[in-house]
Amino acid sequence: MTKYAPQITVPATYMRGGTSKGVFFSLNDLPIAVQTPGKARDNFLLRVIGSPDPYGKQTDGMGGATSSTSKTVIVSKTSKADHDVDYLFGQVSIDKAFIDWSGNCGNLSAAVGSFAINNGLVDASRIPENGIAEIRIWQVNINKTIIAQVPITNGQVQETGDFELDGVTFPAAEVKVAFMHPAAKDGSMFPTGNIVDDLNVPGIGSFKVTMINAGIPTIFLNATDINYTGTELQSDINSDSKALAMFESIRAHGAIKMGLIDSIEEAASRQHTPKVAFVASAKSYTASSGKEIHIDDIDVLVRALSMGVLHHAMMGTAAVAIGVAAAVPGTLVNLAAGGGVLTELRFGHPSGTLRVGAEVQQENGHWIANKAIMSRSARRLMEGNIYVPET
Repeated sequence: MTKYAPQITVPATYMRGGTSKGVFFSLNDLPIAVQTPGKARDNFLLRVIGSPDPYGKQTDGMGGATSSTSKTVIVSKTSKADHDVDYLFGQVSIDKAFIDWSGNCGNLSAAVGSFAINNGLVDASRIPENGIAEIRIWQVNINKTIIAQVPITNGQVQETGDFELDGVTFPAAEVKVAFMHPAAKDGSMFPTGNIVDDLNVPGIGSFKVTMINAGIPTIFLNATDINYTGTELQSDINSDSKALAMFESIRAHGAIKMGLIDSIEEAASRQHTPKVAFVASAKSYTASSGKEIHIDDIDVLVRALSMGVLHHAMMGTAAVAIGVAAAVPGTLVNLAAGGGVLTELRFGHPSGTLRVGAEVQQENGHWIANKAIMSRSARRLMEGNIYVPET
């Protein structure tokens, strides 16, 4: 009889942040070989989530078989001045054996502060007995600062509350999240230097696009240019293989024009970034929950794809891109929202609405984003140990 090694046991927390869920680890709790980037770390996290799964279900792991629930987070104390913790995010492919480390998850960013406090990674002097703990997070993937305002009651993270977030069934405590200087590290918020470009996609057509690198690299199109209204839900697109192939081709060619990849083939191993989104002027629609969204409730409609399919709500980092793009006069997002100066807007997504604000300025002919702000919520779903077969 063949003998196999027992499973290894690693402390972990399963958390919801915004409209996403993921498995959170404290860096020092990971096996030594997994504490540094590389194949061992990737293989471990793939097995945790249950990927690659040719059935697309992630049954033998913690993943939920959607881009919103196939995520991992590693948090540690930081050596960075004026910050509390380092936060590393991994977007795990469902059916392929790779993890995309190229971007951040804005939704799970809302859970990092409370995880860090609960796991003793934040100096006690930074946590009030009652009030708001401002946790300064260094986002390792993109080298940016995020500030999470975590509510504290009697010295403990307050997770329950009455803040409602469309795309999340139950209310919870509000966590305000500020993404500081969210544009690209080299300052090129618009990689081509233009707020609107023509993107030629062989075999599909030519489109007006706004390509922005703020929050996460995102390609915005007009819904009407691709024969959509902007009111679509997941069922309208995700069952249409031809539509998904079109969006992937647009994404790949846009990634080249943004300077993110050198060849179309590279796009297959960079699924997390860039995102593709389409915008339309405000109109009434019925959200996926059955909730009626009235035209007066929103400024603009936005639908975005993540990991090859239409997202059920809106990725947090894409919401940053939406807010920043809306604040710059003349972008497709700004024009769809009515144009002019827009420091805050509420957009409609498949699950409902979301408000986002952004501060931008122009210096020497270049646009600079100072920060983007939105409210999310987060809570622990389970704490304990992850069991992983040794690989």
